[in-house]
Amino acid sequence: MRLQQFVMILLVLAGGTLGSMASTGGKKILMVVTGADTMTNGKPTGLWLEEFAVPYLLFKAEGYFVTVASPQGGKAPVDERSLEDAQRVLKWSEAVEALNDTQPLAALKASDYDAIFIPGGHGTMFDFPKNQALKNLLRDFDAENKVIASVCHGPAAFVGVFSADGVPLVKNKTVTSFTDEEEKAVQLDKAVPFLLESQLRKDGAKFVAGEMWKPNVQVDGQLVTGQNPASSQGAAEAVIRLLKQGK
Repeated sequence: MRLQQFVMILLVLAGGTLGSMASTGGKKILMVVTGADTMTNGKPTGLWLEEFAVPYLLFKAEGYFVTVASPQGGKAPVDERSLEDAQRVLKWSEAVEALNDTQPLAALKASDYDAIFIPGGHGTMFDFPKNQALKNLLRDFDAENKVIASVCHGPAAFVGVFSADGVPLVKNKTVTSFTDEEEKAVQLDKAVPFLLESQLRKDGAKFVAGEMWKPNVQVDGQLVTGQNPASSQGAAEAVIRLLKQGK
């Protein structure tokens, strides 16, 4: 092959890559997952896989660059109850692989990303509310008016987070999360340190509780929340719409 032909091939390949980046605007998503693997009752917990895998694969399909992080970094624990459907787990194999080596939160900056997406799982109730690095990231995402999204128990990350003007992040915001009713239905209301819906209401959120186990996604400005695992796809799609609107 002549050198000129080789150079032309490289230019075509590079053009395709750059074209793909241009079409997505080179958007970068930070996905933050729990690192907690045990509840107060001693039962194992972790990330609820669907709430990570479905958004992760949707973001990748859009050509977005996705960074996966957790409070301490390393391999993220996955709640075994979310692995019962073997066929779905197999379909999510790319997402599962991404959980093997997460980045530590303390090393990351909001300025490097266009959006943050926080999946749930009961583990979030134990390590997110007390993690200062996550609080700092959320404060900075909010200050920079970037997309903040979370689903199910993920909004536990919002507890104790204040905006630049000193008010709770969720105050006067329309949000949802795993409801108190759903927590009681799975008989884990005594196993978590607090009830998430009740806490978000206490922090001043305009909480919208949908029907148990049904999709419910709320969008308030740049803030996106989903109620439960069934809301994972809708929450991710809302993030994509906001990013496209913002160009």
